[in-house]
Amino acid sequence: MPSTPRTDIHPSSAELVEAAADRLIAVIADAQRERGIARVVLTGGSNGIALLELLSGRTDEIDFPALHLYFGDDRFVPADDPDRNVGQARSALLDDPDAAGARIFEMAASDGEYGDDIEAAAAAYGAIVDALEPREDGAVFDVHLLGMGGEGHINSLFPHTPAVAERSASVVAVTDSPKPPPRRITLTLPAVNSSRHVWFLVAGADKADAVAAGVHGADAADWPCAGAHGRVSTVWFLDEKAASKL
Repeated sequence: MPSTPRTDIHPSSAELVEAAADRLIAVIADAQRERGIARVVLTGGSNGIALLELLSGRTDEIDFPALHLYFGDDRFVPADDPDRNVGQARSALLDDPDAAGARIFEMAASDGEYGDDIEAAAAAYGAIVDALEPREDGAVFDVHLLGMGGEGHINSLFPHTPAVAERSASVVAVTDSPKPPPRRITLTLPAVNSSRHVWFLVAGADKADAVAAGVHGADAADWPCAGAHGRVSTVWFLDEKAASKL
């Protein structure tokens, strides 16, 4: 059963990121103590990267060799493109020697082992996700972090697109994203919802309509954020502006 969404509202984006970091460190530690490893799905965007930058100052609180990191989506562009989520994550935290040892499962770039074949690259990442052994409660991931666009998109799942309507595949290729660049690889709602915890990191008045739609259970076809639910918790970490229409 999906969990009921709840909100955690803060005066600023910096404070919501700090609150999420505190919670994430605790959940990682709990998962590692209970099952040996923690699986976390990272998100890009300003708040997702700010979270990683904050964790770079708290590396002594995380057992990185027992941490497996995945990505909710990434741009299918060359590996050195600054738009790549994995590159931004490495710069923010993962290339820090103090964060060494984490297993990083990155999505292929357009100049990687699958070349320009985005379908093959998406299928390869899907095979990685599908091979993960579920936890005893059926969850595959411990935490899936999500940013969100003003129209409610999460990962690269945009309103009224085949990707947001996907109900079986865990990973799909997106070739016509309304937000550039057009080609992306993304986890789908079934993959997101296989997480114990789904946490949104959202700030800004331009996100307020989407936050209200997501929290109050709108149609996921219209507002993809509304279709994301953790098995144990669904938490919206918000600043006051993003929460203004709740």
